[in-house]
Amino acid sequence: MTEAAQTISDRIHEMLDQLTRAERQLALSVLENYPASGLGPLTALAKNADVSVPTVARMVQKLGYKGYPEFQSGLRDELKARVQTPIAKHDTWAEAAPSEHILNRFTDAVIDNIRLTLGQIDPDAFDHACELLADKDRHLYIVGGRITHTLAEYLFLHMQVIRANLTHVQSTSNTWPHYLLNAKKGDVFVIFDVRRYENNTLKLAEMAHERGALIILMTDQWLSPVHPLATVCLSNRIIVPSAWDSATTTMLLIETMISSVQTLNWTETKARIEGLEDMFDQTKLFRKFT
Repeated sequence: MTEAAQTISDRIHEMLDQLTRAERQLALSVLENYPASGLGPLTALAKNADVSVPTVARMVQKLGYKGYPEFQSGLRDELKARVQTPIAKHDTWAEAAPSEHILNRFTDAVIDNIRLTLGQIDPDAFDHACELLADKDRHLYIVGGRITHTLAEYLFLHMQVIRANLTHVQSTSNTWPHYLLNAKKGDVFVIFDVRRYENNTLKLAEMAHERGALIILMTDQWLSPVHPLATVCLSNRIIVPSAWDSATTTMLLIETMISSVQTLNWTETKARIEGLEDMFDQTKLFRKFT
């Protein structure tokens, strides 16, 4: 499986409407603990999903694989991709680097990421995530990791203007358990977690879920271990010709969410912006040219 190829999860989501009842039951079972659920014996997968062995064989073929061994090989390749180091990512691209300028190659990869991401995201799920973000009665927690804390901070900064009742949490901080003391059933956690997935982030998500909080997960195409706990999982493509993954598609989703939430809460958002601008004027934060 090349990094640009569809993941097995992508294929399953695309095929769900074309599967029989038993095959759909199997597919959902695979997704529930993806990708580990498909790494055991065929008979074990069938038993866990409460379907027949022939059902597993038929679904695997519908997904485009010759048989269960090839299906498992694809899952193992995905597992390797999920834990790649920056050096391994660089080498993957350097081995077959085309002759075009890096600007063209990088841009083409980003455009492919956006196209593939938008092709797989459920608009209803995205809208539901925005509605949860806009609900002022739910305390909003925004959580980032070692790299993704910059994305979390960007979302938090804009949400501060749009609504009250929110907290920025960094999962890499030793103090994050303190924030969970105030979390209650129905609160919302936006969690950013991309490969190589962080143990702190998973533990935070598990504890928030235990308290009845709802989780909006921003992750990559291989799906963070947090995804079984998520109310809404927004996966996006991050592959570019670099030792590091791209945040461009994730930022596209973030900025679209910001636009949607400000529209849902425009009356309050407008009043908060006016109040903020007044504070800026009083503190002379920005230069005036008129």
